[in-house]
Amino acid sequence: MSRIGRSRLAVLISGRGSNLQALCEAIAAGTLDAEIVAVGCDRADAPGLEIARKFGIPQVLVPRASCASRAEFESRLFTQLEGYAPDWLVLAGFMRVLSAQAVARWPARMINLHPSLLPRYPGLDTHARALAAGDREHGASVHLVTAELDGGPVLAQVRLKIQPDDNPERLAERLRPLEHRLLLWVCSLLVEGRLLAESEQILIDGEPLRAPLLLN
Repeated sequence: MSRIGRSRLAVLISGRGSNLQALCEAIAAGTLDAEIVAVGCDRADAPGLEIARKFGIPQVLVPRASCASRAEFESRLFTQLEGYAPDWLVLAGFMRVLSAQAVARWPARMINLHPSLLPRYPGLDTHARALAAGDREHGASVHLVTAELDGGPVLAQVRLKIQPDDNPERLAERLRPLEHRLLLWVCSLLVEGRLLAESEQILIDGEPLRAPLLLN
């Protein structure tokens, strides 16, 4: 996939939009050579929509409750997003499980930020699950989205040591800035063409990616 000019991102959110804020600030600062062409959201009350308004980014709002089925929801959301011609879809706190049909519309062009060291703890409540298991470290992953929940190829991860006084809320708060850094790093690698996701393999600087990149 190639395009003349800046890479075009569409960011999907469901909540506060802190990762959207980090992406917008990096673009404004010139440290991420990309353009966010649309923000997709499934909740009209999501605080992240105010971030989109602040930065003048078009919003694609499709409340799940307004749709009779998941198929209708996905069709409305992704058909509208396709109109903005994004190069990449960035799921940043988007809390909807997508069908295989929806994922197939964006083969190797959709990434997701997940708050665990995948393949550990796909799904929800990752911080509490890591603590309950007695893990010594936690972290976040950015992976390609496939039809398997949080099961696509992992592109990069960041690790965080668990402290004795951590609870799920404190662990989530400590991890959040690292999530921002991880997502920005992966997006930079993608838009610079250093990280290439093909249908058969993933390349980093022209070489096959044999293990997830690790953010120091």
